[in-house]
Amino acid sequence: MAYLILLIGMTLLIKGADLFVDGSASIAYKFNIPTFIVGLTIVSLGTSLPELSVSLTATLAGSNELALSNVVGSNIFNTLVVVGCSALMKPFVINQKIIKRDLLWNIFITFVLLLAVFNQKLTFVNGIVFLVLLVIYIYTLIKSTKDHPQEQNEEDEEKIMPISKSLLFICIGVAGIIFGGNLVVDNATWIAKQWGMSETLVGLTIVSVGTSLPELVTSMVAAKKGESGLSLGNAIGSNIMNIAFILGTAATSSILSVTLFNQIDIVILCAIALLLYFMTMRNDKMSRPRGALMVGLYILYAIYIILR
Repeated sequence: MAYLILLIGMTLLIKGADLFVDGSASIAYKFNIPTFIVGLTIVSLGTSLPELSVSLTATLAGSNELALSNVVGSNIFNTLVVVGCSALMKPFVINQKIIKRDLLWNIFITFVLLLAVFNQKLTFVNGIVFLVLLVIYIYTLIKSTKDHPQEQNEEDEEKIMPISKSLLFICIGVAGIIFGGNLVVDNATWIAKQWGMSETLVGLTIVSVGTSLPELVTSMVAAKKGESGLSLGNAIGSNIMNIAFILGTAATSSILSVTLFNQIDIVILCAIALLLYFMTMRNDKMSRPRGALMVGLYILYAIYIILR
């Protein structure tokens, strides 16, 4: 039953985030808020809500290892599997703006996290630093996008729903996210204890993959439509949101203890961020061989964390 309830919890998280995005975006479009603002805020937040729910719930429940490992595991999955699978489905050329802005931000904020965990804990001050960096990053995005404004198109107008329906979607979405997060944390922790697994291992595998499904689904759909290039922006944007917003919020709620394994995983995450950047600097095309390499690296990482 614990496994079944865990799956139900993940389904509630994903569907709840989906409803939240649809309802919030509809209200934004109704009040003529520009598309890029909706994408940078509501949509990016929506795909990260499952991680936020799990990490915040785990933090308040005292499962600090699960809170941190969920974020680190999700970021590794996003970079290697989400981007890798999109390249396997259809190779794409990476936008230079993403390379020069988002990939560098991803490296910077990941190394800030590495420096923060040297004290073997994430404190309130660390949380405030992450949240401040998030504000700066969003400001940078908005400023950059305003230089190349996009008009609202007919597809956006079709997404507008009545206010009452939009509010209903938001309420149901938030309820699904909160309830689903509780189910995932409680049952993942129970499964870990039954199998003698650490919370870190469960967070890096079952929970991180489950909460990263919105990013994976979004990127695979984009790849199928011939918009594979969107997958990198989606994955990297979620990575930055995961560290800055989710860990920032969790750390301001309660001190997060950091284990040696957490530190090792964050070092690996830094190495992956650097690898992706240098790959794109050398050649801005994500080919199928590169996609296969990234998915292969994730398989090796998964074997390593299970055996250690």
